[in-house]
Order: sequence, then structure tokens, then C-alpha cells
Amino acid sequence: MSITKDLKERILILDGAMGTMIQNFQLEENDFRGSRFKDHPCSLKGNNDLLSLTQPEIIKKIHMTYLEAGADLIETNTFSSTSIGMADYQMEDLAYELNYESAKIAKEVADEFTAKTPHQKRYVAGSIGPTNKTASMSPDVNDPGYRAVTFDELVKAYREQVLGLIAGGADVLLIETIFDTLNAKAALLATEEVRIEKQIDIPIMISGTITDASGRTLSGQTVEAFRISLSHIPVLSLGFNCALGADQLLPYVKRLSEQSEAFISAHPNAGLPNTFGAYDQSPEEMQELIEEYLKQNVVNIIGGCCGTTPEHIRLIAEVAKKYPPRIPKVLEYE
Repeated sequence: MSITKDLKERILILDGAMGTMIQNFQLEENDFRGSRFKDHPCSLKGNNDLLSLTQPEIIKKIHMTYLEAGADLIETNTFSSTSIGMADYQMEDLAYELNYESAKIAKEVADEFTAKTPHQKRYVAGSIGPTNKTASMSPDVNDPGYRAVTFDELVKAYREQVLGLIAGGADVLLIETIFDTLNAKAALLATEEVRIEKQIDIPIMISGTITDASGRTLSGQTVEAFRISLSHIPVLSLGFNCALGADQLLPYVKRLSEQSEAFISAHPNAGLPNTFGAYDQSPEEMQELIEEYLKQNVVNIIGGCCGTTPEHIRLIAEVAKKYPPRIPKVLEYE
């Protein structure tokens, strides 16, 4: 059984927000530190990825809850697990271990659920976030030519992450929340290097972020430019996630669907954040909006991003069973 075969037969369900679920545990500084990092020189509260080492049972429980809700794919707790992302916590040296252990936790839970229902295989998507630095833009308005990170530094960091995710058991790699396509290109190059070196063919999912009503990524690309600029490497799926709610994101997912030979994914937020940064859209409201994606036959993989919970995913999975998967376009080139 392969994920490509499954995608041809049905719409697959991606899990919901890891951060939203972690917040429900109301963890304090000592919870993040655990015994291993009790003497670490800086604050660790908010380093959610670190919980794979200090509170693995919490991460395992979150994965289990999403699988029980009907998820086919669960994302590893590694959104910021690069040496670049971990630099904020003086934990650069933990990058490989974080990815390995996070993938291992997710794989154990996924295999457990697959064993219960062999007809429905569960997959682990190695989450590769955008990092907190951009290769295309300067963080200093007074120095437009300055870059906080180089392309080669990104490749090196992503390579370490990819190696850890694969060793830990990830079934696919999800390069997600892409706001700067040059960062994504670095992640793709790192992945290709590892695939060639290890002689493996692990599928790649790519998911960008449309940042506002202009319909562009933060680095200025339209849907069409985003797709074309990443078309040099064959991928399992293309899609969008985060930043927007399901209703705002649908037009851009639809445009991508009409132009792509790959499978299409979407995992929008539970609406737009309120004045306190929280997400108020109920599971029932989101289910109704997601059903439009299904009626218009524009997705192969559907899930949730910020603010979504297992109940959101349960209702999305419930409605997705009623609809056939999208058939990828066959494009003709002149």
C-alpha cells in the first residue's frame, strides 16, 4: 500500500494544529525544561518542538487524538526543528535529535493505528517549516541588500532536518508554510541531496502560504509563479496552508488545482484570528466551508492549520467520505 495509490482512491485527511493542542496543556517553564534541561541558560517556554524530548507522552497523546478523529497523515512536531530555528533557544546542536525523536514518536503511533485497521494505512509527514529567516528579503529596511541567512546555510540546516526525519521513520516530507520560495528551494535541494545519497525515493509535499488578500506569498509570488518556480523537482503534492481561513483560501487552492499535475493539499486556519490572536471558527462552521472544496473537487489532501482541533478534523473527515478525490490535471506543453 502506497500513499500515491491511496490518493487516487480517496481524499486523505491531514491532522490539525499541534500548537493549539499544546496550549491546552498550559505548560510552564519547568515542563519545557524537564530534568534534562533544568540548567539551560535561557528560557525554553514556548519551544514546542522540544517537548518531543521533555514531554514525549504529550506529543504522543496529541498524535493519537488526531488519528482517532480520522486523520490519515500526522505531522511531526518539528516545524521549527532546524539549527536556525533552534538558535533562539541556544539549542542548535539538538536539531538532528529533535527530528529523529519526533518522527519516531509519530511513526510508532501511526503504525499502531494502521495495525488496528490494515485497510487504512496511516502516514507520517515530516514537518519542515520555513525557519524564522528569509533568503529573499532583508530584515533591515535601511539595508535592502542585507540577508540574515544565506542559501547555503539554509541547505545545510534543512539537510540535517531531513536526515533526522527520515531516520526517525517519516513516510513523506512536508515543506510547509512557505512564505519565501527561495527558502523552499533550499529545502528541496537538501532533500534531493539526501535522496541521492541514501538512494531512497521519499515523497515530497509542498505547501505555501498566501499572506493576505493580494493573493501573493510574502516574497511577492502569485499562485502561478509559486507553482512554476517549484516545478523543477517532481513532488507528491502542492498546496497552501495557514494565514487564511478556509473561505479566503479556496480561490487560491482552486487556481492551483486547475494548473497542476500534482495532487493538491490544503490545510487552512480555523478562520481568521480575533483581537486576542485566538481562532473562533467552530468545527461545524469549518466543515461547511471545507465542503465547498470537496464539491468543487479541488483537493486530494485536506486538513487544518492554526486553531484547528481533533473535533475540526473529525468533522472534516466525516464530510470528505462523501466525495471522490480530485484527478490531477494532464497539462500540455507547447
